[in-house]
Amino acid sequence: MTILVAGGAGFIGSHLADALLGGGDNVVCADNLCLGSEDMIRHCYGNPNFEFVRIDICDAAKLDAVFKNHRFKRVYHLAANSDIKKSGENPGIDYRNTFLTTVSLLDAMRKYGVMELLFSSTSAVYGDKRELLREDTGGLRPVSYYGAAKLASEAFISAYAAMNGLAVNIIRFPNVVGPRLTHGAIYDFIAKLRENPKELEILGDGKQDKPYIHVADLIEVILSMKYAPGVEIFNIGADTSTTVQRIADIVCEEMGLRGVDYKFTGGSVGWPGDVPKFQYDLSKIHAFGWTAKYTSDEAVRLAARASA
Repeated sequence: MTILVAGGAGFIGSHLADALLGGGDNVVCADNLCLGSEDMIRHCYGNPNFEFVRIDICDAAKLDAVFKNHRFKRVYHLAANSDIKKSGENPGIDYRNTFLTTVSLLDAMRKYGVMELLFSSTSAVYGDKRELLREDTGGLRPVSYYGAAKLASEAFISAYAAMNGLAVNIIRFPNVVGPRLTHGAIYDFIAKLRENPKELEILGDGKQDKPYIHVADLIEVILSMKYAPGVEIFNIGADTSTTVQRIADIVCEEMGLRGVDYKFTGGSVGWPGDVPKFQYDLSKIHAFGWTAKYTSDEAVRLAARASA
């Protein structure tokens, strides 16, 4: 197949591109390099089945040219602003890079008859809910601009699928970790400890407790998805979770540091828009036949080990 990976030079997108190329597919990687980097995909440049296009996906004319030049079988839409703290300072980042990228891709798919889409959504669409989160949980009220842009994207995807007969899988990610991390607690902790190995600032009270999934597990489930007309939504993750303080402990262990003084900024969240705790109901994806290989703690440790 010839496949478009939007956001393919990012953390998750680059791993997906590797897996697709390994399976013999032709991959076109489209990225504006806002969060992604050519360093993530440079190792793919010698592969004749790989093409990198630096593009603002919101630019309809340039995106049209990409679709005209290829007969895409499927689009993997991973392009988004995944740095929630950054968009908290500038909501327009998520409006453009998370929501408008979706609308732009959907319209290109409509015009050029591309029928299959996988969309990377997020736990942030649920808002700050402490109940077990099911795919059909109602009353969704995101508390971050990122979550709102993803939920709006899901709504447009639903409409385009109904109007145009698209076959769509929406996967609501938890926190994804692994090699090539570009942001997040593990990334931040390692950077801070390299600067000062005796002290570590931890945002919030350290009790924030969320599931983490290793990128290898995520890629496995992405590639296992089946496509039929309509929209299917799946929560994806591990059955376990990890606190922020536990992440700090694991990072220190993997860096060989002892006696690090933790300095908590206080409060139940790390920043406005942060959700301190959530837990997925994973019965739907388990019934589909997939279970995460790594626990949340194992995923964090492997990611820390790869980055430390």
